[in-house]
Amino acid sequence: MGAKLFDGHRFLPPGCVLVLEGRVAALDSRLTAPAGVPVVDARGGTVLPGLIDAHVHVFPGALQSALRSGVTTELDMFADPALVGALVQQASCDPSAADLRSAGIGATAPGGHPTRLIAQGLLSPFPTVAGPAQAEAFVAARVAEGSDFLKVILEDGTTTGHAVPTLTADTVEALVAAAHAQDLLVVAHTLTQAHALLAVGAGVDGLAHLFFDEPPSAQFLDAAVRRNVFVVPTLTSLAARSGHSRGRALAEDPHLGSALDPRQRASLTLDFPVGPGARADLAHAMSAVAQLQRNGLRLLAGTDAPSPGTAHGASLHDELHLLVLAGLSPPAALAAATSAPAAAFGLTDRGGIAPGMRADLVLVQGDPEHDITGTRAIEQVWRAGHPASRSPTAE
Repeated sequence: MGAKLFDGHRFLPPGCVLVLEGRVAALDSRLTAPAGVPVVDARGGTVLPGLIDAHVHVFPGALQSALRSGVTTELDMFADPALVGALVQQASCDPSAADLRSAGIGATAPGGHPTRLIAQGLLSPFPTVAGPAQAEAFVAARVAEGSDFLKVILEDGTTTGHAVPTLTADTVEALVAAAHAQDLLVVAHTLTQAHALLAVGAGVDGLAHLFFDEPPSAQFLDAAVRRNVFVVPTLTSLAARSGHSRGRALAEDPHLGSALDPRQRASLTLDFPVGPGARADLAHAMSAVAQLQRNGLRLLAGTDAPSPGTAHGASLHDELHLLVLAGLSPPAALAAATSAPAAAFGLTDRGGIAPGMRADLVLVQGDPEHDITGTRAIEQVWRAGHPASRSPTAE
């Protein structure tokens, strides 16, 4: 009671949120708690909906790390479906773990990104797509495995300096058609403007990264607006990929640092392995964010954690900061991490604070309406009404 509220779209005056059986029952400045319901005095603080990271890659322990930093739902963009199934089952009965939705295995060309991770032992062998004739069977297999959406990977190494084969335009078109026939949302990994244009032209629903090889063109902006795609900029990951070492400072943040486990802390201090000739400039992506915002495109906050320089949970707070630096207002940045991803991915029970919604809530000290870094001063996190521990030793 007594905290300023952000309902997923706008800030409301200080008030009270009543939670019953894991859901928001009411919110009002004049609420009185029923007998037996615990009361949290939150005067001077702000209550936010649980944050949603719209681009991660999960591993054991990732969902706990996310929740400690106020991320109550993660959208995984490539993972072993057996691991995803185990983590989803765990999260269903573990109030210390964030909720999860996943693409499972993404569609990539033989030898394409991220097949090199198989040799490194970071991924198990997985099927690839050699041409459009294989698209329908590939999508059907993902549906059978329980994938919540489809990811297609357009990556040729332009921005990394490590050349790899990539999907052809007709294969992407076939994958999108097959996925949409199964009512699956399609997101595309694109790091160059040429690939972003190809993906948008093929009918994808969203881009899982912004490109940063060149400034955004009028052609791209017109196509993105016409197709009404959503975009997950992943500025934290693009910063690391272009040589901006922000993760080390985040690891030492006085509010977030204490919630990091050793693996997360190590991930934040890694440099992204970039080869010679890589074309990667964060300024291009920052400029694109501002232009997309002005053109009314839907922006979703995501981190690509745990890619080098990022970490589950903590990096979403840096993503919010970068979105504001790129030109979004604090309320718009917070919507990108709450209501916008919930709407884009059909998660109708979360992303806001309103009667009937899940009581995924984050209490922070201070006022992120005027200083977005205030989201880092987390006092308490609730997942479906259950308070979560913020200590990494409590797992």
